[in-house]
Amino acid sequence: MSGGRVEETLRVFVEQREWDQFHSPANLAKSIVIEAAELLECFQWSEDADRDRVAGELADVLTYCHLLASKLGLDPEQIVLDKLEVTGRKYPVDRSRGRSEKHDQLPD
Repeated sequence: MSGGRVEETLRVFVEQREWDQFHSPANLAKSIVIEAAELLECFQWSEDADRDRVAGELADVLTYCHLLASKLGLDPEQIVLDKLEVTGRKYPVDRSRGRSEKHDQLPD
């Protein structure tokens, strides 16, 4: 783990409240989905969602993502960088620039 400011602040916050007992990987994954649905709800009827509400819901999603990564001993920054490397190979710039097709539908 990178042990950054967010991770340390979350660790202390959870420890002070003795919430780790509720933070199984499955519970955290469920919480990510629940909070993501609340984020999506911000855009349910309009593309012009309230920025503060979006920020709050996005913070909830990111919080649970950080907690899950910590629980699994994963570094959030590193797993994003690793995934970008894999995705970059699937979507080379010369074949994917400006296109939204799935990687197996890109022109050769």
